[in-house]
Order: sequence, then structure tokens, then C-alpha cells
Amino acid sequence: MLQDKDRIFTNIYGTHDWGLKGALARGNWDGTKAILEKGRDWIINEMKASGLRGRGGAGFSTGMKWSFMPKQSDGRPHYLVVNADESEPGTCKDREIMRNDPHTLIEGCLIASFAMGAHAAYIYVRGEYIREREQLEAAIDQAYEARLIGKDNIHGYPFDLYVHHGAGAYICGEETALLESLEGKKGMPRLKPPFPANMGLYGCPTTVNNVESIAVAPEILRRGASWFSSIGRPNNVGTKLFGILGHVNTPCVVEDAMGITFKELVEKHGGGIRGGWDNLLAIIPGGASCPVVTAENCEELILDFDGLRAVKSSFGTAGVLVMDKSTDIVRAIARISYFFKHESCGQCTPCREGTGWMWRVLNRMAEGRAQKREIDQLLEVTTQIEGHTICALGDAAAWPVQGLIRNFRHVIEARIDQYAANPHPDPVPVAAE
Repeated sequence: MLQDKDRIFTNIYGTHDWGLKGALARGNWDGTKAILEKGRDWIINEMKASGLRGRGGAGFSTGMKWSFMPKQSDGRPHYLVVNADESEPGTCKDREIMRNDPHTLIEGCLIASFAMGAHAAYIYVRGEYIREREQLEAAIDQAYEARLIGKDNIHGYPFDLYVHHGAGAYICGEETALLESLEGKKGMPRLKPPFPANMGLYGCPTTVNNVESIAVAPEILRRGASWFSSIGRPNNVGTKLFGILGHVNTPCVVEDAMGITFKELVEKHGGGIRGGWDNLLAIIPGGASCPVVTAENCEELILDFDGLRAVKSSFGTAGVLVMDKSTDIVRAIARISYFFKHESCGQCTPCREGTGWMWRVLNRMAEGRAQKREIDQLLEVTTQIEGHTICALGDAAAWPVQGLIRNFRHVIEARIDQYAANPHPDPVPVAAE
């Protein structure tokens, strides 16, 4: 259980002043210059030692990612790009940082940019986040005014910070599609290599990081890597923002230690499952792209990267979507499939064609208008999509369907039997195209 003194986001609920005055009172911008004076190598080594893994879903070592940037400039400028395109259904943690604690992110941008030799950073904000962008821009104006950032700031490192507002495309959360969009082009993922660290924004070395990964960096460097790495389990360390939503009594976003059990998280912060623990059907542990985890596996479930891999799911962004027994699980996954079909950029054939195909089949299965042999056929198609596309949207579309078939095949089969015994005269469509 996380102690109050170990919390990084002390205004996540917006109960205090979100502006510069409140941020300074909470300890932001404290000793920032001293951190920069320790040099780029010290910052990167400290971030590696802290064990921080990217908070955007992939869980790659943040310090390691920073170290990929060229040490010496070849004449091209370096850039930091912060991914605030939080478009995954079931994920809503970064918006709380931008809305209520924006100075943690601004200070993190300065320190991370310094560590990578970047003099400019861009924050790419999701199109639907209007208030969040306004709050963030107001906080950036305050930082400029106080000369905390800017060409001639009190830290002695020229640094500019820009906010770019997306147009509401899920695909722009993929780092290379985000860079394309930032350059004013269509948001379509790029082939890798070249990787952004060599050829990113405007063809220059670039690092793309999640909001939370950047916002926790200043506090890690202030308190030391060993403090951060002492929280949680080996390889899954630190504090984490968890979103608890769906069929719980008090949905919320809360900061707690990595490795907390699902039961403790939902009972301590989420007010328990609606209708009691025995009413739990399943959870989606980290945003819509993660395979479902059944109630049986939730009993001892540890919420971190390794804990969820053990139950064939993934930690993702830790936006835990709770479903009680009133949920029609086949319909729910069909709805998620419709989302991925709608958001596919259409560049890769397996994803462009496969997402629509999976949705149509699931739509029929939700009503029972399918054959049992189609279940294995659907599973085979997911494996033909997964791993065969430029970006991970193909995988993200395939995993929920795989999780459904792995854990709830009996529900699909029962629905088919029920329909065969009593066909509906007018099937009700799950989602209109």
C-alpha cells in the first residue's frame, strides 16, 4: 500500500490550486536547476536505475529510451514529443495530470529535453480534450512568465514548449502516426526503421513519451532512483495512476503502488464491485485493447506488467474496466471491435479488412446468428491480423477477440444454441455502421 508521503501527483483530484503558485507550494520546480547541473549522463543513468517503465502501455524502460538519442548533434535539432493523445477507451489518467497538476508535466518536459539535447518539446493533446488543453496552455504561460522555461530562463537552458491539438483520431496515439499528424500530414503510422530516435519529427532525432512517464521524472530525480525502485515488485516498480471504471460503486483515478492486487484496488478506492464481489464477471485491465480477465483470475490478480502477463492479458495503461454479471460480454467485445474498425487508418490490408470482418462476425455471434465452426475461424483470423501490420492497432483489435474466445467460448456457443432453438424474427443490430 502506498504511503501518502510517496505520492507524486498530490493534486490529482484538483482540490488545490492547479496553477504555478499551488505547484510551487507542493514542491514542483524545486531544485530543477541543480538537477540540470548534474548533467545529461547523470539524469539518464538515474532514470535507468529508477526502473521506470513507460506508462503509455508498452512498458519500455524510460531511461533506456532517452539514451537512444544521439549524444552529439549532427546539426539537426533534437525534439521531445509528449503523447497526450489519450484515446484508448477505458483510459483517463493523463487528462487528470493536464487538468489538475500540469506543472509536473511542464517541469518534466524541461528536464527530459535537457537530458536528450532537445531545445523544443511538443505536447500532442487529444482532440476531445478541450479543457485539458486550456489548463495546460495556461500553465505553460505561467511558466514562461516566471522564466522557468523560454529562450532566456532561470535554469540557463534555452527551451520552448508547444501544445498541438489533435483532431480526435485514435491512430494518432501511435507514436509515428502522431509525428505525421504533428507535421501536418495524414495520421498514418510510418514503417520502422528508421526509428524516431534517428529520424523522427521533421526528420530529426525525436523521443516520444507518455504524459505520465514525463510527469514523474522530476520527482524521481529529486528523491533519487532508489526511492522509486523500492516501491512495487522487481521489474514492476514505482507508483502508478490507476483508472477504476465500469461497474464499481465509486469510479475514480487514483495513484497507488505498482503490484497492488485488483481486489485491494477496487475495494480500497473503487468502493467495491456493484452488487458485491460475487457479482463480478470479468475485467479489462488496461484499456480496450487488453484481453479480458475472468472473475476467477481476479481473486489474486496482481496489477503490474508481469502479473497480467501471467493471466494472458496486459497491463496497458492501467485503466481497469470492471464488468459485473449484467454485462453481455459478447456484445461488449463486439462494441470494442467496432471501435477498432472505425479507427483503423486503412494503410495495412490485414487491419483494414480484418477489423471490419471481425466486427461483423462478432455482431452475428452476439445475436446467436452464427455457426460454432466460425468461432475457430474467427480465432484464426485474429492470428492473421496480429503481428502483420505496420503499427500495433492490428494487435489491439485482435487481442480482445482472442480473450473473449479463450475465456467465454461457452457463452458464444450457448447463444448460438439458444438462437437455433428459437430464432428471433428481427435481429437487433449491435452497432449501426
